[in-house]
Amino acid sequence: MRSICAMRSLLAAAAAASAPTVLRAGALSPRPPLLSLPFRRGRAAGNLLGAARSASAAAQSRLGGGAAMDVRAAQSGEIHVIVGPMFAGKTTALLRRVQAEVGSGRTVALIKSDKDNRYGLDSVVTHDGTKMECWALSELSNFHEKLGMEAYDKVDVIGIDEAQFFDDLYDFCCKAADRDGKIVVVAGLDGDYKRKKFGSVLDIVPLADSVTKLTARCELCGRRAFFTLRKTQETKTELIGGADVYMPVCRQHYMDGQVVIEATRVVLGLDRSTTTAQALK
Repeated sequence: MRSICAMRSLLAAAAAASAPTVLRAGALSPRPPLLSLPFRRGRAAGNLLGAARSASAAAQSRLGGGAAMDVRAAQSGEIHVIVGPMFAGKTTALLRRVQAEVGSGRTVALIKSDKDNRYGLDSVVTHDGTKMECWALSELSNFHEKLGMEAYDKVDVIGIDEAQFFDDLYDFCCKAADRDGKIVVVAGLDGDYKRKKFGSVLDIVPLADSVTKLTARCELCGRRAFFTLRKTQETKTELIGGADVYMPVCRQHYMDGQVVIEATRVVLGLDRSTTTAQALK
């Protein structure tokens, strides 16, 4: 009997030794929570958010925002680019976008280069006569000074026409969209009459939320026109003019120099004949 009891005791002890250990709640350290947005409420979350704001403010200071510039965390900026040859409707598309933003209740400011004074300096004007008041500037960096910081802070949308004439286009768009939370709509020529890069318009394509390439109608055949042909013998890149200086053409008529030159001579000859006939009346 004693041997049986001893055997049972040994078996019970062995079973107890091999049984899994059950830990009380909290006995193990919890795994660190995954950091996700939005942050959870609480002291730790507040510290994390405060640190993020401090880092963002420091970054803004390094980018030239200054201590007085608040971080617009609730609103992110946008950049939209409209390009194409002359007479493709770039300014029309810009004004439509700006007018739509006004209709949505946003505050809009319109800028153009003071080099383009064909229709006056106080308005952006399309070839068909549609116009809106604007700021005519030599450099975009002057916009803050002209408008004033208080008024600038209230602007939601900035439209820029004839953007190829602004050398500081890239820096301005970066600051306006990335730092200040503005919606920037840019319209301009992507190439000159030689089909070479014109100004800084192509430089902001990597910054853009959207890029729209418009086409015109070839004056020689009526097909889609992607390029601008200069009718005069002037070779400087910046030559402001309208239909008297430029015409939109398709690829075929751009490449076929003889056809283009002859057609241009005919057009110019007709223009001179009409002008002479009118002068003699």
